[in-house]
Amino acid sequence: MSNSYNYRHLYYFWVAAKEGSMSKAAERLDMAIQTISAQIHELEKSLGYMLFKPAGRGITLTESGYAALKIADQIFSIGEKLPEAVRDAAVSPKPKLRLGCLMV
Repeated sequence: MSNSYNYRHLYYFWVAAKEGSMSKAAERLDMAIQTISAQIHELEKSLGYMLFKPAGRGITLTESGYAALKIADQIFSIGEKLPEAVRDAAVSPKPKLRLGCLMV
């Protein structure tokens, strides 16, 4: 198992989990189903656990998948705040206070 994983793969997983299917995720992302599936498989391989399991003619999250989805929700929620935070910092920079200490 590798400790490094690709956030793009995590994003594809997150979209598939939110959409409830690989085909809907592929449609939303304007990608081939096979591409989405392969990328999610790479994420599973890097994490060492299956995130989806077959359910009838579709898929459902495994327990590991639910745990990954919970963290992915947090990651992408924070990510949505990035453009605003960068814009705010550029528009109104915070004053800097520098302190020094002289040791005698």
